[in-house]
Amino acid sequence: MKRRSFFKLGATAAAVPFLGNAVYAHDSSGFLSANEKPFNLNYAPHFGLFKESAGMDLIDQIQFMYDQGFRSLEDNEMGKRTVDEQERIARKMAALQMDMGVFVANTITWNRPGLVTGEKEYTDNFVKEIRESVEIAKRVNAKWMTVVPGHIDLSLEMGYQTANLVEALRRGCEVLESHGLIIVLEPLNWWANHAGQFLTKIPQAYEICKAVNSPSCKILFDIYHQQISEGNIIPNIDKAWSEIAYFQIGDNPGRKEPTTGEINYINVFKHIHAKGYDGLLGMEHGQSLPGKQGEQRVIEAYRKTDNF
Repeated sequence: MKRRSFFKLGATAAAVPFLGNAVYAHDSSGFLSANEKPFNLNYAPHFGLFKESAGMDLIDQIQFMYDQGFRSLEDNEMGKRTVDEQERIARKMAALQMDMGVFVANTITWNRPGLVTGEKEYTDNFVKEIRESVEIAKRVNAKWMTVVPGHIDLSLEMGYQTANLVEALRRGCEVLESHGLIIVLEPLNWWANHAGQFLTKIPQAYEICKAVNSPSCKILFDIYHQQISEGNIIPNIDKAWSEIAYFQIGDNPGRKEPTTGEINYINVFKHIHAKGYDGLLGMEHGQSLPGKQGEQRVIEAYRKTDNF
């Protein structure tokens, strides 16, 4: 599966004990100096993850991310921002040659069935939102948009629900294909966060993407959710590889940064990198510690798990 290459920079040097053999320069605050070495993989923080260190201004947060070596950003809330705010974000990212990750494209029916019902109202609204998302994606130079199908329908057999969803996704992809944009379907876990959702596992998402049969319908593999739902992370990555276009990160339990839970992220990241992945990995998690200390701990965790 071909993915685009991303901008790389050189490194400066000074030892950091926590990071093993890696070497990076730190400023007086303890954070990495400006224009620091990017990571092996293209991790994408979200707004708010470094607000204690960078302040509340979104442009300052982007600059802070860049200064720590991150070369991407994801923002689930991008579609809710004003056009002026979207353009301001896009200008800053273009100046830094940073890549935009996912934003949420559709209204998610968390507590009631939606796209799986086959009802025209839901499908038509979905297609309308996809058309609107095309304009957002163009404005902020994004390629991927997250789609969550919504709640399961207890009155329908799973096969009928799957067929209804496939049909809705095909209609959405008809809009996206000419623009080179991609829906990424995100399976969610029932047990810690999203009970009742239709799409829960990677094999299920793989089956749906194969049925839709469009380059504009792929999988968002959220490693946190899948550790809870089914585990078997690396084998499922391999089996579903042709349909995976995006990853998201969070350790389990707790949905905090890597190294705080049970997932061996050094091995997972190394495996993804060895397969030639050059897409984005969204940092969709919180911090294990509060304040600036917690934000520094996030950066250190990524330097540690990316050290291969």
